[in-house]
Amino acid sequence: MEKIIIYPVYFDIQKSRSDGRKVSEKYAVKSPKIEEIAEAARRLGLNPVVEMDKRYPKDWFFSRGRVLVDKIKPKSVILKEIGLEIKKMRKENKNDG
Repeated sequence: MEKIIIYPVYFDIQKSRSDGRKVSEKYAVKSPKIEEIAEAARRLGLNPVVEMDKRYPKDWFFSRGRVLVDKIKPKSVILKEIGLEIKKMRKENKNDG
């Protein structure tokens, strides 16, 4: 199956679109973690593969890692779903504490 590449910067609410954010602020979070993206993708059944040695080309000095997921829908739809899932996970964790 074809895979798509997802970098944490795609969901970073502190980044502008020109800096690499790919989702609207509605789906973005502060300081997204590679583990959160992988867990959200796993929950959505996207078979995530984490590659910690890869870097976002536009921000190669600071970016760390990426996640490959199955392309079962258009990339824009998958990114929105992952963004919402991360928000849901953070809300669950907040309620646990």
